[in-house]
Amino acid sequence: MRTQVAIIGAGPAGLLLGQLLHRHGIDNVILERQTRDHVLSRIRAGVIEQVTVDLLDEAGVGSRMHRNGLVHEGVQICVDGVRHRLSFKELTGKTVTVYGQTEITKDLMDGRAATGAPTIYSAHDVALHDICSERPRVTYRAGGQAHELACDFIAGCDGFHGISRKGVPAGAITSHERVYPFGWLGILTDTPPVSEELIYVRHPLGFALCSMRSPTRSRYYLQCGLAEDIEAWPDERFWEELKPRLDDEARARLVTGPSIEKSIAPLRSFVAEPMRFGKLFLAGDAAHIVPPTGAKGLNLAASDVQYLSRALIDYYSEKSAAGLDHYSDRALARVWKAERFSWWMTMLLHRISDNSFDYKIQLAELDYLFRSKAAATAFAENYVGLPY
Repeated sequence: MRTQVAIIGAGPAGLLLGQLLHRHGIDNVILERQTRDHVLSRIRAGVIEQVTVDLLDEAGVGSRMHRNGLVHEGVQICVDGVRHRLSFKELTGKTVTVYGQTEITKDLMDGRAATGAPTIYSAHDVALHDICSERPRVTYRAGGQAHELACDFIAGCDGFHGISRKGVPAGAITSHERVYPFGWLGILTDTPPVSEELIYVRHPLGFALCSMRSPTRSRYYLQCGLAEDIEAWPDERFWEELKPRLDDEARARLVTGPSIEKSIAPLRSFVAEPMRFGKLFLAGDAAHIVPPTGAKGLNLAASDVQYLSRALIDYYSEKSAAGLDHYSDRALARVWKAERFSWWMTMLLHRISDNSFDYKIQLAELDYLFRSKAAATAFAENYVGLPY
């Protein structure tokens, strides 16, 4: 089989890239190791930058997001029981949309199914070949048979643990990483949110986040140690740990209930560069990871797809390779800014240590953020998403 672009991974990055290319007449095949149901079972974040919203509209899959997504004009930060609001709308004129990544994935799957473009699920033993030649190819097994996919380019959108980055020649990639000494314990529950906007909580007991997926479904997080056992966290313990970190109003509005999903996620910052190796282009988590504090993971994947889709469209329509040649530099410039912002928010809001100096520095930084319009504007610009 032959195609123009082979896409590895049917997460949001791979599906969005496939949809954008298809709408410009560029043939592509998506290979996914897992089943469709498994991909849809992944619970991920859901704060979407305006530029990501625009890209989903361009891909023709934004209608349900506009019906069901929650537009937020600001965010709230609670420091030791006192809440402060930062208005994105007033500071930048922009907003963000809360819409679960699972829902985005479903919309993209449905959009691709409507086009008839091929997605091959349960593709095992995927391997990349000749990525630095003029004839790259991908081999895999599906349905008990071996297959080979010849192509012009390969897009590695298969996540941090995928095979795409591992297919890069030894010594051709440089990795930068910071692993944080804590994680997030998160639960999803069918209860109304405590606030119409996200509340980030900085508290001596540790970080917390009150988020939502809809007016009737809430997502809560607590800072936890990396050695925590999820079995040691029954729902009752989670609620009892969350309550003292909230302000009085949020505590009064808190509705507890059984969790429908519970998980512990370690936090890390990671960047692999460059993001191009011959005919292979990395995108999304295959190239970078951010801690979820800044809500940048999905949005960074979308920005990679924006740069890569434009470059491929130019290549096939204008016979210009300039966009492909500059893809890595353009994508990494935005990646590192998002990495900085996510690192900054993580260090600002979590209990980093028992050192009183660290605690006082956090309070000083937060006080500056709340009192300075320049600091608040910089925060808002980064949170709603820097321009492409």
